[in-house]
Amino acid sequence: MEKITDEDSVTELFCEEAEDPPSTPGSDGQDACQQTDAREPTVYNVSSEQVSRHLDTPAGGVESYIVTTCREVEIVQDTMDERKSKHDVTAAHSKTQLESLLEDLGLEHHSKEKLSLSKTLQIDKRAITDEPAKCNSDLPWYFLKKLMMVNVTARNVKYTSVCESTCEAESVITELDFDDLLHTTNPDNRLNPLDIVTALFLCSDGFVQQEMALKMSMCQFSVPLLLPNCDTKQCTLMLWALRDIVKKYRPQSHSESKGFIEDRIVVSELPMISFVRLGECSLSKSKILNELLSNSQQYHDTFVHRNMECGDSPRRISDGLVEITWYLPCGNKNMDIFSEPVAVANLRGDIGSFETQFSFLCQTSAAVFVFFDNLDSECKLLTNQHHKAQIFLVGNHQSKHFSVYALKKVATELGLSKSNIFIKTKQTNEADFIKHLRKKVSDVVDNSKSKMGIEQMAGIAHELGIGVDEDCPECQTAKENADAITAEIQDILKYKEDELPLQGQIWKELTCLEKEEFRLRKVGSENIEMYKSDLQVQKKNLRKKQNSYEMSNAMTCFINAISSPGIERCYFLKWMRMNLDNLSREKLSGLREQYKKKSKDSENKEEIKEIDRQLSNSSLGTEHFFREMGQIYEASVSLPETDPSRQQLQHLPKLCAGLLLNGFPLELVDGDASNIPLTWVSDVLSQLNDLVSPKNKILVVTVLGVQSTGKSTLLNTMFGVQFAVSSGRCTRGAFMLLIRVNENVKKVLNCDFMVIIDTEGLKSPELAQLDNSHEHDNELATLVVGLSDVTIINIAMENSTEMKDILQIVVHAFLRMKEVGKKPKCQFVHQNVSDVSAHEKNLRDRKLLLQQLNEMTQAAAKMEKKEENKSFTDVMEYSPDTGNCYIPGLWNGNPPMAPVNAGYSETVYELKKNVIQTLGSCESSANNILEFKEWMTSLWNAVKHENFIFSFRNSLVADAYMRLCTEFNKWEWEFKKEMYSWVTKAETRISNFGTVAGKSEASDLKALLTHLKSEACTVLSEWETKLLDNLKQYFKQTEGHVYLVEGYREDFANSAKRLRREIENSVFNQLTAATDIRQGMTELDRIKENHTKQLEDRVRGVIDECRKKKVKMTDKELDREFDKMWNETVNELSFSKQKATNVIAIVAYYLRDNLSRKGSHACELLSKKELKDCGLEPFKYTTEGLKEWLKQKVSKLFNNEDHVMALQKLADSIIHACTQFVSEKMERPNDYHDTYIQEILHMIDKRLQNNNDVKIDIVFEVSLKQHICGAAAKQFQKMHEDFIHVNDPYRCLIQNKEKFRVDFKDVFNERDQCQKKAEEFTNCCLMPAVEDFANRTLGPDIIGEMLTSQQFSNRMECQYSILLDLLSKDDFKNYHSYIWSYEVYVKKWILDQIVKHFSSGSATFELEDQCLLSSISSINNAINKAKKQNSGDFQTFVEVVCRELGDKLVISQDALGAFMTLNNANQEQFAHWLTECVKDMPQALRVKFKKTHIEMKLENLHVKPQNELFTQLIGCGKQCPFCKAPCEAGGKEHTQHFTSLHRPKGLGEFRWDGTEKLVTDICSSSVTSDTRFRCNATKGEWHPYKRYREIFPDWDITPDASLQASDYWKYVLAKFNDKFAKAYNAKPAEIPATWKALKSKHAEASLKKSFNKK
Repeated sequence: MEKITDEDSVTELFCEEAEDPPSTPGSDGQDACQQTDAREPTVYNVSSEQVSRHLDTPAGGVESYIVTTCREVEIVQDTMDERKSKHDVTAAHSKTQLESLLEDLGLEHHSKEKLSLSKTLQIDKRAITDEPAKCNSDLPWYFLKKLMMVNVTARNVKYTSVCESTCEAESVITELDFDDLLHTTNPDNRLNPLDIVTALFLCSDGFVQQEMALKMSMCQFSVPLLLPNCDTKQCTLMLWALRDIVKKYRPQSHSESKGFIEDRIVVSELPMISFVRLGECSLSKSKILNELLSNSQQYHDTFVHRNMECGDSPRRISDGLVEITWYLPCGNKNMDIFSEPVAVANLRGDIGSFETQFSFLCQTSAAVFVFFDNLDSECKLLTNQHHKAQIFLVGNHQSKHFSVYALKKVATELGLSKSNIFIKTKQTNEADFIKHLRKKVSDVVDNSKSKMGIEQMAGIAHELGIGVDEDCPECQTAKENADAITAEIQDILKYKEDELPLQGQIWKELTCLEKEEFRLRKVGSENIEMYKSDLQVQKKNLRKKQNSYEMSNAMTCFINAISSPGIERCYFLKWMRMNLDNLSREKLSGLREQYKKKSKDSENKEEIKEIDRQLSNSSLGTEHFFREMGQIYEASVSLPETDPSRQQLQHLPKLCAGLLLNGFPLELVDGDASNIPLTWVSDVLSQLNDLVSPKNKILVVTVLGVQSTGKSTLLNTMFGVQFAVSSGRCTRGAFMLLIRVNENVKKVLNCDFMVIIDTEGLKSPELAQLDNSHEHDNELATLVVGLSDVTIINIAMENSTEMKDILQIVVHAFLRMKEVGKKPKCQFVHQNVSDVSAHEKNLRDRKLLLQQLNEMTQAAAKMEKKEENKSFTDVMEYSPDTGNCYIPGLWNGNPPMAPVNAGYSETVYELKKNVIQTLGSCESSANNILEFKEWMTSLWNAVKHENFIFSFRNSLVADAYMRLCTEFNKWEWEFKKEMYSWVTKAETRISNFGTVAGKSEASDLKALLTHLKSEACTVLSEWETKLLDNLKQYFKQTEGHVYLVEGYREDFANSAKRLRREIENSVFNQLTAATDIRQGMTELDRIKENHTKQLEDRVRGVIDECRKKKVKMTDKELDREFDKMWNETVNELSFSKQKATNVIAIVAYYLRDNLSRKGSHACELLSKKELKDCGLEPFKYTTEGLKEWLKQKVSKLFNNEDHVMALQKLADSIIHACTQFVSEKMERPNDYHDTYIQEILHMIDKRLQNNNDVKIDIVFEVSLKQHICGAAAKQFQKMHEDFIHVNDPYRCLIQNKEKFRVDFKDVFNERDQCQKKAEEFTNCCLMPAVEDFANRTLGPDIIGEMLTSQQFSNRMECQYSILLDLLSKDDFKNYHSYIWSYEVYVKKWILDQIVKHFSSGSATFELEDQCLLSSISSINNAINKAKKQNSGDFQTFVEVVCRELGDKLVISQDALGAFMTLNNANQEQFAHWLTECVKDMPQALRVKFKKTHIEMKLENLHVKPQNELFTQLIGCGKQCPFCKAPCEAGGKEHTQHFTSLHRPKGLGEFRWDGTEKLVTDICSSSVTSDTRFRCNATKGEWHPYKRYREIFPDWDITPDASLQASDYWKYVLAKFNDKFAKAYNAKPAEIPATWKALKSKHAEASLKKSFNKK
């Protein structure tokens, strides 16, 4: 075997042309490195230890291989025969060249399962990091990452190995070695960019191929025309891959008119010039081509060549690749290289190895330029071809293989003239050579009649056995389906009217009606609800009209086609989009020409206007078909559920959801109608959620800005997506697109998908003519900002007026979001700013921008009536330094030949990383798809109103608020329960003070009270801190959307502080009252104790006398002796009569003190009537003496009768509350205390202050207070006298007479009293104390149990439950009671719920048993402790027991005193019997508890559960100033009142002036209308409802978001209209037609909607 020794052969290896490095095994390349035996294939660039992995199996079996390793420019040949390791050879035979490369690239999996677009575009770690490629398998992904971002450096793909890094580090410190310098070469494992491109095209599906080709074309890279497969030796025409490339250019023929041609490149018929190589060639064909296509100002590497990075790496699979590019003129003679467009093709490899490709090029090209060094004089390849193309030969005379003889012979055979031959001689410099070549190409282009589109080349490809990528059956079927639809389109406007009728005028009318329903601009003086009812009827009729249309043939075909299997429907939609774009383009170019001609004559205004309208309406894309599909679906939803038409269309949302998941955009906002088809989009999103759950978390990025400033291009570049950017197809409305997030990035972003929203430009010329364009822009901006987590705002600094308009719109949107609890981030993008110092230079501009943003914020805040926002940073987090991004221009040079600017791509990439980092650092959690849907619905409903902030209502906010209220209620109850427990113990200590059970070290009650108050303050402070800490921690969590209710944090903090103040006042009052009452009892107890002591001494004296007689006495004799002694002793004892206090006088004093602050007139009125004469009769307020006042003050508002009725209603509710308070005090066997009347007066004042409904005059206030205090005083007087009577010492003594008698006999007869006394102590002292303990603790336990049920978890839940209960009973009396006596009804309802809950089952018994077991445990512990002391003294034993129980049980002093008298029991035996009795006590009490009804138990409780629950759930007690619906806001210190469900005002007794008919208007509708109201608060003046906040600033009356929310009360009024009219002494309301159709189920549905129940 001949060995290579010639030095030249080594040199030739490196002199070879750039695009054609040494061919890999299997090619027949003739370069110098292959001057070896033809039977011995050579393996290049493979290190010796890896040979076994890279060898191919030659056909016919080969005995030896030549291995060339270029590691140190050393060519080594090694012979390996079959005696070598068989294992190595087997391994080498196992993989083909393609398989080997795919494995190196990590793409082997994708050779069968092709790479999809969703996989390519998904956001992975590479998308957000700058880590360089570390191995070959990283390279395809880094190429794709850069290509998808249209980065012109995408082909510079290599990785830095550890070895290289080490070598570089070592080179710094090693000695200079010239031999090393001469022998240094590139690493042998680098891959040629063309191999990576070829591999990716082979491993991708048609859609990724299309996307790659499009992006490569934008970068001005050559794209594959014929794609080879080196394994099968087949190649494929990439027709489909190139089909999406659209080019715009201006040939010389259009230069004067400034017109341009825009078309798909595959259908453009252009001359093609092909460049090929025959054999070896020392000229770099690709380098020459690049110079040929580049003008002198800017060189661009369209084709990969050897002097590019990795361009000299051997090609392993890309030989046989035919690349194509296009030169397109711009119409400027000085800049254009060719005056007409031309396609340029380049075949990689030797045509001797790729005859098929060469034949194809010969038949499709206008000219073929053949590069050569050495022509074989017998060259059959050139002479045998049936050339359609002109042949040009290009040779290098400087090559030592160049043969003039062979050239002449071939030229003669081919019949070539001198002009067809180019020889580069030593004297010809490169520039001249290129110029000469360019001139020849230009001549061919100008004179060529052979023009062919790539689409036409498919036929030739088929003839030559070349595959066409469009030949796959799915693509062909899809094409047929798409063509069937688009072939019918002649006139776009007419087609839309005929085939897509539902989205036309009907949909626009529906949009207008929807907005009018919310805005009520045209209601005039008409009844609002009648007007709304008419609008609803009109909407129904329009939906009927939509349903009357048969589904058009086009839509039937369209729906059938998108219902086809996965890949086919993707092809179909792509065909549809391309076909429709082609049609629109043709139509638009014609209209533009007409517009240009007509514009020259200013008199053609009407015609120009018509052309302008046609330009706007001539757009037809797939979105119009989907829009029609949405309308077909929405119309079907208005049909009954059982309707077959409706059922047949139920699958449409799922179909669309699947497409969204596949990467197709969904139209959110219909830009033509300026509306969202909410039902359609919501159902699509719901289906999408079902498809991806539980992986349904999303983050949203949106772009906003002026039209045609490159918003869509920016998104396309950032995320590699393909929003429409073609000429004349500006985005209308808003589109959303879904991008998957890779598992490795999910942890960073905490989401599964990223949603990208592209919007139409603000201030668009098409809409500028319309009056509502600003409104449209505001609506769109508010919606997308509200949906976004990050909003990119595209602004242009150069146009300050336009920028100000945009900023105003954007600031409005951000301000609105801040007010509704959403905090999106924003990023300002300044495009076309290319200077490297832009960031520094624009510091002044950024300051100016911030200044303008602040001005805009103030202006917006004033308009939105939120003037507390003074600067932009008040509205959102924004830093002028980090919140701005400066992006250079998109093109690097002049289009159409300019590539995308690398600076643009890199800066956009930095922006992308910044956006993703911002998303990753968001404090709040990502929304899931259903939450996104809810945001969309609520935002859109709110923007339909004129006043967004006061119209916004969102179930996510409602949910978050409800959760906060529920949590706060739990904390509040824990606080209250703790304080109830503490107060119970404190009262027990006070009650036991000064008794044997008293444990206190305080010297007197006053000291004990001071100590307890101090202790209470400590406990209260601890709990207040705990509540505030809980609130702080609650807002730190990321789940549950707590950020949405951040605005309420301060309200709840204030509520916690207020709760502490209220509880403190209550605790102090209770402690003071208990202390004063105990102080009064101390003297009584002392008297009773003295009396008992004297009687005991007398009894013991009688016993001693009787015993001295030493005569056995009978019971009768003992009775006589006892009676005699008793009468004598009682007569001797002094019983001073307990004098009753004059409670009425005390109450009168406090009443006078309360009214003294109201002025002298109040005191004068008070003096006219004695308090004892007040409260005897039911309170009736009359207008006697006030008629003149009423005439002056309220004649404009009410008649006197109405005024009196309103005051009477208020009085009745206050009287009811005070009467209940007095009754509860009367139930307890305590003495009266002054705090009671103080609390009553405080209650009256508070309720009068809370009243907004009616003017309170001093006469009414005085008479009401006199009535309530008069009635209360009499009750309190009785209470006081009853207390004196019960505790009268004489009565107590007489009461115990018989007990003394029995004890007297026992002691005289010396009977054992132990068992009897134990039973007495148990029954008379312990058991009542345990019952009392149960009554004191059971109340809070019952409350705690009730609060665990959902209906009592917060105010809104309670309201919902009450209203649902009312609906289930559907009884007029209940509704009337609820409306007229709200508090009374709610209290009764709560009581009924408690009774219902505790009547069934053992719930009460379990709570009582807990109290019981706790008490028994304490008693047993006390007995055991007393036993251990072993005093031996019975009295001491009992005292120890009582003292141990002193903190828990209050033992009656009367009972204890009576028990201790005449006691001769033995301590040990007593202790034994007491233990036994205590064992029996639980059973006895359980029996008693079971026999007692729950109603009776509730009456005996110290803390009434119904009252506490009512206080907790009634909240602030405020009612809507218009319809009287109760406020549902959480906490008591909320600054804004709101209610979920407003009512027709007629239910609150409002009637129309003149007609006396009940009013049907609902305040939630009135506040959006132009109607007016007047009341006391407006001083009788008419005031617009829209500005109701000027009168009632603390009320938030949200418009009815769903327009069905008030159906509940509409149903009630419609059903009971006559009964309400009769009850209110009015005439029945005029009920709108739509109300009459409402059923109970509609009312329930509206209730669920209002309270956000799923």
